[in-house]
Amino acid sequence: MSQSVDRALSILPLLARGPADLGQVAERLGVHKSTALRLLRTLHEHGLVHRRQDQRYRLGARLFALAQEAAESLDVRESARPHLVRLNEETGHTVHLAVREGDEVVYVDKIDSRYPVRMYSRIGRPVAITVAAVAKVLLADLPEPERHALTDRLDYPPYTPRSTPNAAAFRTELATVREQGWAADLGGHEESINCVAAPVRGPDGRVAAALSISAPNVVVTADGLLALLPLVRRTAEAAGHDHSGTTPPKDAA
Repeated sequence: MSQSVDRALSILPLLARGPADLGQVAERLGVHKSTALRLLRTLHEHGLVHRRQDQRYRLGARLFALAQEAAESLDVRESARPHLVRLNEETGHTVHLAVREGDEVVYVDKIDSRYPVRMYSRIGRPVAITVAAVAKVLLADLPEPERHALTDRLDYPPYTPRSTPNAAAFRTELATVREQGWAADLGGHEESINCVAAPVRGPDGRVAAALSISAPNVVVTADGLLALLPLVRRTAEAAGHDHSGTTPPKDAA
């Protein structure tokens, strides 16, 4: 690790003990004030450190947001895992769990299909965000201004003739997903692969993750996969109740 990175990271646990001014940071790091100021400015630019009106520094809100996102991602994966296993056992198809990380949507869990023809996807890898069903579920939950800004920033690769062509079309589809509570990718990324996804909601009612099943046309048709949508939605809802620690309504059992 470079010396600058090491020093910058050393500031974070220092400020975790309480606010400190430039002189205190420099003294505790054993560096000149100009060096400490450069490190603090870099951390401030990334939202990891905040300078108060009294010129003392404290941990920034971005750091807490990152910690919360990491904790929620790990927690939802653990609570959703039994539901993913059950869905895979009932359908035989590939099951994914994905979360949003900034401008990306990433798979955090996967259970492979029992069939010989399998999907090429990996835990930790970003999805094709403009076509993937899990991405549509997660982005549809964003507040409208944030959703609009994000769709404007994205590129729209023409993976197949069914791929999302532009930001306007994507916003229209996300509005539909938000209203209906589920999403599909029917040959938008790979012409031979279909996918349906549903939201796993957290204790605040927001979408914490997206759960999906995927299968190639040679295993099940698009209509056949869509017929499994009620099961996918029930599974995602049950995973959400476990994640939130809430009891599902009696009529949902």
